[in-house]
Amino acid sequence: MNELKKEKMGGVFELNTCYNENCLNTMARMEDNFIDLTVTSPPYDGLRTYNGYSFDFESVAKELYRVTKDGGVVVWIVGDATVKGSESGTSFRQALYFKEIGFNLHDTMIYQKKECTFPDTNRYLGVFEYMFIFSKDKPKTVNFLMDRQNKSITKKTASSYRQPDGRTKWKIPKEIKEYGRRNNIWCYSTGYQKTTKDKYAFIHPAMFPEKLAEDHILSWSNPGDLILDPFLGSGTTARVCKNLGRKCIGIEISKEYCDIAVQRLGQGVLDFSGVN
Repeated sequence: MNELKKEKMGGVFELNTCYNENCLNTMARMEDNFIDLTVTSPPYDGLRTYNGYSFDFESVAKELYRVTKDGGVVVWIVGDATVKGSESGTSFRQALYFKEIGFNLHDTMIYQKKECTFPDTNRYLGVFEYMFIFSKDKPKTVNFLMDRQNKSITKKTASSYRQPDGRTKWKIPKEIKEYGRRNNIWCYSTGYQKTTKDKYAFIHPAMFPEKLAEDHILSWSNPGDLILDPFLGSGTTARVCKNLGRKCIGIEISKEYCDIAVQRLGQGVLDFSGVN
């Protein structure tokens, strides 16, 4: 109880563990401009039951805007259900709402899965989800992952571009490095022993890969930064933050999933569900 009072007054939080409560309650105890980076995948479109829990999207989005620092980033990983033959479009509506409340849509990225799901017989195999990158003003931290190998390496190469009048203009030849900036479609293996090596974590129905969390945390934060996951699930974001020297506040309303998260982190659950 004393620790909770400290949070309300000064924004002091236990780090690298799991708050077992509604994320709106946890964020309400945070000061404005408090979080450097959020990496999360919320429950969406009823694709999984998540122990029967749902969330108030608009309220969560508004709180994320309030607690995110100027220059901070929110990574929002979502997909769409297919209902009566039509994709829901929930992901796009959420992206537009984030823009409406003040976030910039910094990038629309794709999380591609090497393994596929099996759809209706009249559509292509589904292998991706959206990763919307929202920023509060211009991102203050951008650490590009430089692991895209250039197919042909020469000492120098020239390039061209079209001018407004349609004429071609050549750029000065530049040196080509062996590895360049990664594109915005990221591909990962998923499934048992691929998403994570922690076998017990697969009780959770919809984890994203540890490598995905790692790549975003490296891209949009620096060591010592404070990372938030308001839908912590099995604890992937917090686990990766701990390994990378970042501080993390993880929140998960389901006690079952929170227990999985703290087992992966080696710490206890912070249960404020009965505190007003």
